[in-house]
Amino acid sequence: MSVLKDELLQKINNKTAKVGVVGLGYVGLPLAVEKANAGYQTIGFDVQDQKVEMVNNGQNYIGDVVDAELKELTEKGLLKATTDFSFIKDVDTVCICVPTPLDLYKQPDLSYVVNSTKDVAKYLHKGMIVILESTTYPGTTEEVLKPILEESGLKCGEDFFLAFSPERVDPGNKSYNTKNTPKVVGGCTEECTEIAAALYENVLEGDIHKVSSPAVAEMEKILENTFRNINIGLANEMAILCNRMGIDVWEVIDAAKTKPYGFMPFYPGPGLGGHCIPLDPFYLEWKAKEYDYHTKLIETSGIINDSMPDFVLENIMKILNKQKKALNGSKVLVMGLAYKNDIDDYRESPSFKVIELLEKNGAEVIVNDPFCDTAKYKGKTYYSVDWKEVIDESDMVVITTGHSVYDYEEIVDRAKVVYDTRNATKEVINNRGKIYKL
Repeated sequence: MSVLKDELLQKINNKTAKVGVVGLGYVGLPLAVEKANAGYQTIGFDVQDQKVEMVNNGQNYIGDVVDAELKELTEKGLLKATTDFSFIKDVDTVCICVPTPLDLYKQPDLSYVVNSTKDVAKYLHKGMIVILESTTYPGTTEEVLKPILEESGLKCGEDFFLAFSPERVDPGNKSYNTKNTPKVVGGCTEECTEIAAALYENVLEGDIHKVSSPAVAEMEKILENTFRNINIGLANEMAILCNRMGIDVWEVIDAAKTKPYGFMPFYPGPGLGGHCIPLDPFYLEWKAKEYDYHTKLIETSGIINDSMPDFVLENIMKILNKQKKALNGSKVLVMGLAYKNDIDDYRESPSFKVIELLEKNGAEVIVNDPFCDTAKYKGKTYYSVDWKEVIDESDMVVITTGHSVYDYEEIVDRAKVVYDTRNATKEVINNRGKIYKL
């Protein structure tokens, strides 16, 4: 095995290794770009023809990827994409970066991971390393991927290498991206860990932290997002209580964060969004049942966070009632479809849950998002309209995403009433009592 390890490490270190990335979404495409930027011949694999065609034409569709950079890499031949997984036979390393959603019963859906691993297994060869980056429950790499890959007749730890290295993608983050975010790596053997770490050390600028097993790396990723889920749940519960007590929760948080130790600010909102924080804790909750353990704190925070769209609806009704209007028949302008500021990613965005509740209660909903021209939710397509053309006729404005490009002074000035769930209007002087906060 040391011969195979030494040969692969030599290829990685002298940049002659060919690398593959399965899944060209928010995680996979930026990773493929960084590998190509580092000088590796990179092949991206995806089942969607449109993504493959766009990459090969140098057309970017991910916010964290620089358009000109992608085009230059494809023109130089350092990066190409394909739907033909047989090309995996030509690569020395392959990272699997596919979605890990929940099913209707909020249980892990590993179908994308399983199918991708089966595609890799068909063309697995000696001296190759497979790295899973998709967020999942502890044990997935060794309990799910390893047996599938070994169906090829090759043995992990003898013929090929296997590791887990969780993605740490934060769309829209101006300070940290794929290139400079520290990376955690855990392999099935020490050699697997060594090779995976070497690959990332040659590609990324962030520190590489080695752990003793894939399970540790899988668990740490779940801990990261569960930590955020629970603390956001606390912030949301504080917002509900402060609302009842007539206290500004945003002012409370601003005061608390002046403490230089022992406090980290988290902020309330209309609910959780994105692919990670709303979903990942359920992976741990599901896995914990195998060990006869009930994750009480995780479940409680989930209940609080899931209830926030209903809390938002309740407040909207109260605010409209003060204007002597019923929600039924009112025209409500919802500003923001993305799950966080200044990005076009609307996966799991709480905005849609708020919109759904508004429509069920008879409101006419108009939406605007400067980053999302169209968005689909439960089979319905929502089209962003120019808020400046519809705000005057709207009975209420609800800010669900605090995009920095919005002119909040003009929004507050022209709106009849504003319900701000993100504290986006904090710099606007509320001298006419038009702004209501979460």
